[in-house]
This record gives sequence, C-alpha cells and structure tokens, in this order.
Amino acid sequence: MVSSNLFHCTKRSWPPEEYISKNTLQLFDFDSAAPPEQAWRRRLNSHANLLKEFSVTFREAIQMVRLGIRLWSYVREEASHGRKAPIDPFTRESCKPSASQGVPLGGMGSGSISRGFRGEFRQWQIVPGICESSPIMANQFSIFISRDGGNKNYASVLAPGQHEGIGKAGDQGISSWGWNLNGQHSTYHALFPRAWTIYDGEPDPELKISCRQISPFIPHNYRDSSLPTAVFVYTLVNTGKERAKVSLLFTWANSIGGMSHLSGDHVNEPFIGEDGVSGVLLHHKTAKDNPPVTFAIAACETQNVSVTVLPSFGLSEGSCTTAKAMWGTMVQLKLNLFSCVSRMDILIGGTLIVDQACLHHPGETLCAAVSASAWVEPHGKCTVAFALAWSSPKIKFLKGSSYHRRYTKFYGTSERAAQNLVHDALTNYKQWEEEIEKWQDPILKDEKLPEWYKFTLFNELYFLVAGGTVWIDSSLPSADTRNGHHQSRELETTGIKVTEPQVNCNGGAVNHTTTYHHNTTNFEQKENNKAFHSNCTCEDESAVSREMGNLDHTLDPFTSLDPLSDDVGRFLYLEGVEYIMWCTYDVHFYASFALLALFPKIELNIQRDFAKAVLSEDGRRVRFLADGSVGIRKARGAVPHDLGTHDPWNEMNAYNIHDTSKWKDLNPKFVLQVYRDFAATRDMSFGVDVWPAVRTAMEYMEQFDRDNDGLIENDGFPDQTYDAWTVHGVSAYCGCLWLAALQAAAAMAIQLGDKYFAELCKSKFAKAKSAFESKLWNGSYFNYDSGSSSNSKSIQADQLAGEWYMASSGLPPLFDDVKIRSALNKIYDFNVMKVRGGKMGAVNGMHLNGKVDETCMQSREIWSGVTYAVAATMILSGMEDKAFTTAEGIFTAGWSEEGYGYWFQTPEAWTIDGHFRSLIYMRPLAIWGMQWALSLPTAILEAPKINIMERSLLSPSTRFSLIGETGVKKIATKANCLGNSVFHCSC
Repeated sequence: MVSSNLFHCTKRSWPPEEYISKNTLQLFDFDSAAPPEQAWRRRLNSHANLLKEFSVTFREAIQMVRLGIRLWSYVREEASHGRKAPIDPFTRESCKPSASQGVPLGGMGSGSISRGFRGEFRQWQIVPGICESSPIMANQFSIFISRDGGNKNYASVLAPGQHEGIGKAGDQGISSWGWNLNGQHSTYHALFPRAWTIYDGEPDPELKISCRQISPFIPHNYRDSSLPTAVFVYTLVNTGKERAKVSLLFTWANSIGGMSHLSGDHVNEPFIGEDGVSGVLLHHKTAKDNPPVTFAIAACETQNVSVTVLPSFGLSEGSCTTAKAMWGTMVQLKLNLFSCVSRMDILIGGTLIVDQACLHHPGETLCAAVSASAWVEPHGKCTVAFALAWSSPKIKFLKGSSYHRRYTKFYGTSERAAQNLVHDALTNYKQWEEEIEKWQDPILKDEKLPEWYKFTLFNELYFLVAGGTVWIDSSLPSADTRNGHHQSRELETTGIKVTEPQVNCNGGAVNHTTTYHHNTTNFEQKENNKAFHSNCTCEDESAVSREMGNLDHTLDPFTSLDPLSDDVGRFLYLEGVEYIMWCTYDVHFYASFALLALFPKIELNIQRDFAKAVLSEDGRRVRFLADGSVGIRKARGAVPHDLGTHDPWNEMNAYNIHDTSKWKDLNPKFVLQVYRDFAATRDMSFGVDVWPAVRTAMEYMEQFDRDNDGLIENDGFPDQTYDAWTVHGVSAYCGCLWLAALQAAAAMAIQLGDKYFAELCKSKFAKAKSAFESKLWNGSYFNYDSGSSSNSKSIQADQLAGEWYMASSGLPPLFDDVKIRSALNKIYDFNVMKVRGGKMGAVNGMHLNGKVDETCMQSREIWSGVTYAVAATMILSGMEDKAFTTAEGIFTAGWSEEGYGYWFQTPEAWTIDGHFRSLIYMRPLAIWGMQWALSLPTAILEAPKINIMERSLLSPSTRFSLIGETGVKKIATKANCLGNSVFHCSC
C-alpha cells in the first residue's frame, strides 16, 4: 500500500471518471444513484494491507519499565473481576488491523457496525466498550441474474473473494457460495454518512449496479440521528438487449461479533410489516448477562419487486438448511427462491415467507436471508431497497448501571422495535438524504476549498458513530438499576462528596455548601430542580435581554436548550476503541468542535456533566500507575480526565496512570470550552448552569502558581494531555491555555454580571502574560518549557492551543500578531516541512537543528488531531495556504491511496516511519476546528468585544476566593430555565 510516491507527488483531484466510465455515470444520473463528485474512492480489488503498530525504543522501554509492570498487574486484576482495563497494551486482537475500513452504519449512540470498503461487516460495537473487529463473512449481499433465452446466467457474492476463511473445499457454509467478483471494475465511494459501491459490469457485463448505503446522521436532528438502522438502495440498469431477471440476496448471521454466533439459544422469526416491508427478526441472546439484541433485515416490495425471506439456514452440515443448499437452490431453480427447502410456505400479500422450525444449538451459526427479485427490461432501470436495524434498548455497564438508549424515546423499550425501525428507514430514507445533501452541499460546492479537505471533513465524522458512542434517553436509570443495584452502588460510593454553590437570592452571594448525593436518585434530583423553579420565579425576564443584548436565534443553528422541555438525553463517546474511557476531556477539547457545530445541544449537555463533576469529590483511594503513589480518585475543583469506564457519570477518572487532579491543562480547557459554547449558542441558561463550576475550576488552579507571577507551573512530570512528555516549570502548552482561560473567564464573568471576578481575571492576565512572554519567548517561538532539560527549547506544534481557542471564541488574541505568526511559521518550517516534505502532518516536537525531538514516545509522534488544530490556528491567523498544506499531510499519510491505510480508523498518532498508535481515536475530529475557523458563527463574530488589557482596579495578588459574587444571583433569579442547574436556591 505505501509506495515511494507518498513523499514525492501530491494528487489534487479524485474525479469519479477516473474510477467509473462516463457512460455508467450518466446511466446513474437519477435518484442519487451516482456517487458525488467529491468522495473518498477505492477499487474493490485494492489490497487491504496490514497496518504497522508502534513500538517503543529501548530507551523508552527502560523509562517506562516500572509503569509497564504496574499496568500489567492492574490489567490482570481487572480481568479477574471480569472487566477490561481502560488501557491494555498487552492484549492483542485476533484480527490484525488492516486498511479495510469504510463508512459505519447507523446513527449515534445505539451501538454501531462498520462496513469495509469491500463490503464486509466488521467493527461490532453493540455492547458498550467492546469492539469486535473481525468481520462476519456470512453477512453479505449477493446477486443472481438470468436473461431471456437462458444463455446468460450469473451468480456472485457482491464482494471480492479475497478474505480469510473463504475457499475451503467441501464446506457447507459460505465457502460454497460464488465468490466470483474480481473487483477490478467495481469501486467504492465514501462521503459520510453515505457510501456508494458501483459495479460497472461485474458480474454481468450488461448490468450496471449501484449500491447506496445511507445512515441517519443528520445534524440538528436529535431524533433520527439516534436510530440504529441503515438502508441499502440498489439501482439496476440493464444495458443489454434481453430482459434480465435479477434477485438480490441479503444474508445475516445471528451474531454481535466475535464468537457470539456460536453461543446458542438464538431465535429467528419472519415478519410481514406494513407498506410491503417484509423480513426476519434475529433475536440474539447475549453472554455475561448483557441485554439482548434483536436484528431486523428487510426489503420493500413494490409493483415491480417481490420479496421472499428465509428465516433460518446454517453454515454446518447438521443445519436444517445449509448455506450451500440455499445457494445451490437459487442457482439451479433460476431464482425461484427457497421453494425446495421449505417445510411451510406462507403467502401473504404477495410475499412468500418460508418458515423453518429449526432449533439453534451451541456451536452452530444461525443465519437468515431476505431476497428481492425484479425483471429489468432492456435499457430499463429498477430500484430495490433493503434495510438493517438492531435493537438493544437497554444499555448495561459492568458495574451495574443500566439506562435506556435514546431511540427508545421514540420506539419504546421492546427489542421488537427493530421491525418498526427497518420499516421507517425504508419509508424515510429519501427525506434523510435530502437533509444530508442540504447540509453538505454548501461545503462541497465551495470552490475555494481543496477537494481532499471537503470529503475528509465529512468522513472524519465516522467517529461519532463508530467511536463507541452511547446516547441514553435521560439521566434516569432503568428500573432494574434503581431496584436491583442501587444499594450496592451506595456502598461503593461511600466517600463521594458533591459540593455545590447555593444561590442565596436575598443575601446576594454564592455560598458553597457540601451535600451528599449518593442516597438521592436522579429522579429525586430532577424533582428538586422542579421545586427550585417553583420557588425562584422570574421577576423580570426582559431584564436579562436588556442586560445581555437582544438575542435572536432565528437565523442561527445554535438554539437555546431548556433541559426540562427539550431534553436530548446524555451522550458518551470513547477516547478511542483502544483507550476505553468515556468523554476523555483533554481530548474532547480538540474533538468538541464537531459536536458544537452539528449537535450543539449534545455538546452543552456534555459540558453540564463536567460542570457537575467539577463540584464533586470522590475520596475513594486509587493507586496511580506511573509512580505507584496512592491518592483519592478525584479532588473537588478538578476537572475529571474522563466520565469513567464501567460506571460512567457515577465513577469518573477511569484513567489511573497519573493523578489527573494535578494536571494543568484540564481546568483551563474546561473554562475555554464552556466560554466558546456559551458565546456560540448564546444560551444564557447554560451560562448560569455552569458558571459556579467555572469559578471553582479557576480557583482550584491557584495552588499551581507557586511564585505568585500569575502563571501556573508544571510539576516535573507529564501533567497534561501529553502524558508521557515531562514538563518543568512554566510550559508553552499549559501556560498558553491558562492565559486563555483567564481571558475567557473574564469575558464570561462580564456577560453574567460577575464584575468583580472579571476584574480579578483581567488583573491576573496582565501579570501572567508578562511573565509568560519573558520566560518562554525566544524571539521566534515559545520554548517548550522554562526548565533546563535537553528539550526545554524544543518547538512544540501545540504551543498556541490557547490562542486557537481565543480566535475561535471571538476573543482578543493573547499575543501580538507578530509573535503569533512567527511561532506558526516556525512550526510550519520545522515541525511540518522538515518531516518528509510536509506529507505527514506536524510532529509534536522538533529541535532547532531540524531533528525530531526524541525525548519520549509522544514527542516524536505526529498527532493527527493536533495537526488539524494547528491548521485551524493558522486559518484564524490569515495563513490559509500553510494551514491546508499542514493538514493535507494527515490526508496524504492517513487517507490517500498511497498512504498508510488509516481511513475510517484515524489513529491518535503515527511515527515518521508509519507506525500507528491507537486506531479509531477521538482527537482527529479536530478537523471541524478548521471548518469552524473558516466559517465562524454569527454569534462569535458579533460577540461583545472585551478589552482584557484595560487597567483593573484590583491587585493581581488578590485571590479568586476572596472576591464577593454580587452579579451571578441577578442572572440566576431572572433566567427561568435552569433545569439541571448546579444551583440550589434558598430564597
């Protein structure tokens, strides 16, 4: 796959004409059957090479040997309890990673299945936190063609026969099928959330076939985007002189990936639904007491299309009907589907359902099939639509908490909802496509944007489906959690304190009180919030508008979220499929632009979750693996690293390599994200909700300013997102984030009426900025840190992360333009262009002599998400050409045909010799930071201008906690939409 051309030439265009004949494109020029002009493309006969995993150097291994021993012991301990450790570098998947991925299926948060570009269904993530990467090869589309006169017959699986486990002689299973597709004239075209596979004369030279895969990922649609379903629309064009009888076959194994199909006790059931939709329900009994799953496969019968289903066949000789027998029947009887293998034929409404009462025993594979048949006239066209859905209404985490998934709000909590899901998918997919095209067209038609950027921008969104996302209906656990597991959780959560600010509406101050919440259900908390609304009524709602400006949301995609009347549920996504931690916050800092742009209500709810977490303390003891020390799980005032693994929201900070309560980037990142979201959405209730947590987070950081210069200092260990890269003293990364947080906090305080806190932030900013520049600015860029180590003067690609957020939030720059552009030019010249001519992205660390900083594993890596963030900063600084050159390195190395094969599995990092670390990772969603920079929302452009350098009346030595809070209560009493607010009122 990787060729020597990677670093010597750059392809600028990928027109469909290079992959499909113009004549075929013209034939498909209707009903969205033709692939779009901008798309990621591959031929089906492309080789899916194995990917090269990273390895540590000898020096790095010596540095991390103690950590490795403790981590290995921890992994074993978790396994003894039946749990997977959040980070486990010792266990290898049986299916080695390869360059075979494609667009995943379904909406967000209800489990996902990916589909490789050659057609295989893989990367099963039905159970939260578990990813079964191996494909289930019985899940296929196949085609059977016969023409008038009987001289031309074709039968083939619509996937190249190049997969492992295919081709066993005498096999009764899928090896007996016709794997006759070469793939030379078949191509795949991806533009998430859709994909097209074009069979240009394969297997029948006179039949052109387009398969269009559609999933309901629709920005700002919080209903359909949660649905676990996908549609496959086949468009058939007969270019021959004879009529063609065509049958398309959709086969599916009763499995959730891995070896689950062999566990036994699964049941398949045929159904006939409304509007000609017929299919099979595959009821799957999961292992380890996980909630059951029901799949549905279906096709839609029309005037020209007849549908037949086979509820059961197997892959071994003892099956009632074998895969070999089924295939042979279809071929021999010229598509009179299944008629010789049935025990009971039921004909209802023109649809033949073949019912077979086969028992499913352990060790066997139970499969089902749906076929749709049609005659296609000479030079005629025909459309056939199939749908797939999976219904697992309840999600259960390993430590007991269970919730109902978001889609159950609309389809109920029965597994049989799968039948309604496929019905609605088949009847609504055209409307979905209209909404998707309306969203994508303005970007795709923007001639100023590079072609690679347009389709990569959309395709990187795959992670919001395939990144282990969980979307629940509300914060209310399912009944079995409240009744069966509540007591055990009370015992587990002893020592958890939630400290929340209490708004005293009479006294005019925000007072901190400590309460214990582990004996209060979420339902009771919601009722308490309702009581709060009834006690604190709005005296003058219009006063808020007068103070803050007249806010008009009618022309803005960001609309105010009232948590009580417009609940969109709660959302989780993994740091990566190899790093199993939910909503890892230091990484969400980069990825959150995608959610804010497309699903802002979800983004605000994630920030609300972290705001509540800031005000809590978890006193349970944890051993930190980096140094073996013991501390509490989470300190009050510290932003958690993540929302947990095995009991999210209830047991946070699953990450235990370092004590993240001592990290220096998490709290500033919280303040920066909150302000950006507040400014972009103009959601006053959100601002009031999270403001106490913002203040608390800022107060917490004062302990790290040990020399009273206004700056926080790092503590000589990797206390930030680069958790293997040690930092000493003041650092460019954390220091810049802290300066930005001071400015953001001041701006938010002004808008919320907390003028004293705003003044204090401004005074501290002025002092801190002067110290930052004097300690780190060397004339052309900011040094890595103020220490005296060999890498203290390294050029860090991410040194202006705080400035990125200032420009993205409509706030003044932290430094003068000369310094900003100088630093960015230094990064471009060294970190980007000195690494294979700029064709790999930006390396994290680089020495002034042009050599990569090899201080540690992470300093020598290229992080895809950080490279996108650097490019976004360049765009905001008027350096668009260099920005796209920088980001194109990620496309070239990761997504191009000559690259390493990381498409739809973009890793966190790779080295300059092409070894990856952590596939399917959250941070590359930062490409949406580039799009944010290119098209700043109106609310950001029109945000109030804050003069942060205006002289403050307060001394910079004044501590945050000593300042009175006279303004917040005015907003708190006037904003009649606090919902899940962290305020408690004592009016």
